[in-house]
Amino acid sequence: MYVDIEGNPNWYDELGSGPPLVLLHGGMTDARSFVANAPALAERFRVLMPERRGHGHTADVDGPITYDLMAADTIAFLDQVVGGRAHLVGHSDGANVALLVGLARPDLVDRMVLISGNFRFDGLIPGTIDFEGLIPFVADGYAEVSPDGRDHLPVVAAKLDRMIAEEPTLTGDDLGQIAARTLVMAGDDDVIFLEHTITMYRGIPDSELVIVPGTSHLLNLEKPELCNELIAAFLTTDAEATFMPVRRADPHRA
Repeated sequence: MYVDIEGNPNWYDELGSGPPLVLLHGGMTDARSFVANAPALAERFRVLMPERRGHGHTADVDGPITYDLMAADTIAFLDQVVGGRAHLVGHSDGANVALLVGLARPDLVDRMVLISGNFRFDGLIPGTIDFEGLIPFVADGYAEVSPDGRDHLPVVAAKLDRMIAEEPTLTGDDLGQIAARTLVMAGDDDVIFLEHTITMYRGIPDSELVIVPGTSHLLNLEKPELCNELIAAFLTTDAEATFMPVRRADPHRA
């Protein structure tokens, strides 16, 4: 299915029924990256999987790809397709996009799950992500669905390499403005510095943290059953008081 966003047809898939849940894929991937997650989540939610500019079935747009532009596209998608609030679950670049949407339009965000995201570009471990180097591994899948054709992939890869080297540039003060109840997730051997993930968790008010053992940046594919269970539980249950709160007893501590 397609929805027109600023004159560019943006493709999305949809399955299940219930409260709306938008899955936001990572860089140089598409909705297929949630193959191990979407069916299970669709048992409880109306799962929508938009593919952003230059990804999957959605054509690239002239000019740079930026997190701000992708967040604006996502806001338009929420307004036009969902028509209101939704849960956002973002992986990698998708987590960064979700974070920006949560800041810009808190009225559209119910709860957020940020999987392996970074709020600043220097949270990414140097040398771990090289989109141009990934071209041989993703070219066939890209060519299967992209309206731009196989030969355009290096253009997208170069745009994304520029983006992750310079963006995002959020601050601790920005994180403190997040109003949505948020779960921060990462693998214990992720491409995001663990210290950066913890800083994000500490910066977002009343957020919750999961470090999934024995996983990498692709934790949602490596341990899908565990990740699906954690995500669904967070989205369907309310926070409960703990017996020995420290951070939640005093947000200025820990």
